[in-house]
Amino acid sequence: MALTFHGAGDPKLARRVLNELDAAEARVTVMAVGQWLDEEPRTARSFLDGGHELGNHTQNHRDIDAMPAAASYAEIAQCARRLRRLTGTAGTWFRPSQARHASAQVRAQAAALGYRGCLSYDVDSLDFADPGKSAIIRKVLGEARGGSVVSMHLGHAGTVEALPAILDGLRRRGLRAVTVSELMRA
Repeated sequence: MALTFHGAGDPKLARRVLNELDAAEARVTVMAVGQWLDEEPRTARSFLDGGHELGNHTQNHRDIDAMPAAASYAEIAQCARRLRRLTGTAGTWFRPSQARHASAQVRAQAAALGYRGCLSYDVDSLDFADPGKSAIIRKVLGEARGGSVVSMHLGHAGTVEALPAILDGLRRRGLRAVTVSELMRA
């Protein structure tokens, strides 16, 4: 199963997430927001250096489905340029901002920019609402199954606090966190 993280927020919290992932030998996909890449290139790079992968989650994380076509294309393309500058590649995956599923227009735009697919998720941790460590653990462990893609966020303390129990609970159930690309190869 794949844990995916919205790539934005406090770099100290991101580094704590990275430490927990490394301790558990877990690998994740960070769906990076372009603004975050501009502000925190070293933090983003540290995820790559740790064996994780980065994907595109738009430049400014605005409601991509509410934008005119040219604006939504620009959101995807700008983040792709930043990823390419930082890593040498635009990443394999694109996730629409503020939408669980990509519209037909956004899917076509992402494909035109070379993305293999638009990534959704079947488990929303709801960690962005800061419900607390226990609620995040219950939500993820209650819904995650083999093949699941879980949506989480780097910039929330409750997420960091919940992560060790989530990773341990998944391991005890015979599941391990891998990147989306690893999951799709399986």
